[in-house]
Amino acid sequence: MIPEALAETGLPASLASAAQSTEFDELIKSSHHEAFDDVGLDVGTPVIRIRGNALFGPVITPAPRGAAAGRLWDGLVLVTEADGFFELKRSRYRKPSFD
Repeated sequence: MIPEALAETGLPASLASAAQSTEFDELIKSSHHEAFDDVGLDVGTPVIRIRGNALFGPVITPAPRGAAAGRLWDGLVLVTEADGFFELKRSRYRKPSFD
């Protein structure tokens, strides 16, 4: 599956070897701990950081593409600018879609 995913995204097939490598394990663990130091422990993943503000999310399915992805990003940037912004949430009503 990995070589096919790399081909579909236009990435070099040589990256497939990273899936079995331990070379980046400590860097990934360090990055993970850094993210949770910023966002807190009462959330899950994904965690993103925008202009120094860490957030859990977005959790969205299916993933937006093109202009819709840009609008979502712009909205995330906007809410991180509000002092004291902490959370938006609603119950999930559909299964993940990877289309």
